[in-house]
Amino acid sequence: MLALEGLHLAFGPAPVLAGIDLVVKAGELVVLLGPSGCGKTSLLRLAAGIEAVQGGHVANRFRRTAMVFQEPRLMPWADARDNAAFGLKALGAAKAERRAAAEAILRRLGFAEADLAKRPAQLSGGMQQRVSIARAFALKPDLVLMDEPFSALDVGLRGDLQALLRAEVEGAGAAALFVTHDITEAVRLADRIVVLSPKPARVVADLPQAPVRPDAAPGAVFEAAAALLRRPDVAAALAAPASAGLPLRRGLVSDAGGRHPATAR
Repeated sequence: MLALEGLHLAFGPAPVLAGIDLVVKAGELVVLLGPSGCGKTSLLRLAAGIEAVQGGHVANRFRRTAMVFQEPRLMPWADARDNAAFGLKALGAAKAERRAAAEAILRRLGFAEADLAKRPAQLSGGMQQRVSIARAFALKPDLVLMDEPFSALDVGLRGDLQALLRAEVEGAGAAALFVTHDITEAVRLADRIVVLSPKPARVVADLPQAPVRPDAAPGAVFEAAAALLRRPDVAAALAAPASAGLPLRRGLVSDAGGRHPATAR
């Protein structure tokens, strides 16, 4: 279990988080939604132990935690296979074992044989991000922290990776804390959707839900997203950041990677 209790964070005089309470249990995929700049990434960094806790408490009882950042953070001198195997190398896994594990997950993410030996400069931005996702999943983590990991991917691959993440959570009993700006992605993935207010961030809604399955009726994703936006607390929290009274931005509702013109009013 990951328990965040009364988290406060400030950068200089500017408060970022104001008393965040959140629990993520094994087998649960929790999605964080909130306006841009409200502190979602900072919250993940605190959960991962990358950011020092200033106020409150973080208790992570999971055995192995992995994080996928917004940017790939790959080693430029290493090929895709060795980048994906880096976490296993840090854990002391033998070379053959870690390279086999890395290759297996890269294959699941759509890499061809010729791509495995390419260095980051030879890969597209989406392929680089897939390597970073492979690096996390190769560890077989029981908690994965993901900061908008699919935003650089095309529609089809994004849907495939959403399905892969759900399978990892359901099949392996892993847990995930996942940041996105895309409400349709949230309703596809989440067992719970946690909505944060503009900075300084507070939890304004913690909503259990049933993820919308890929084989659901056409329009089910948009119906679920629209229902979420009809909640006054959610609609107010997802308004343009740092300014009261501005309309909800276009683009908060999208398909599996492409933008949809829906706008909540």
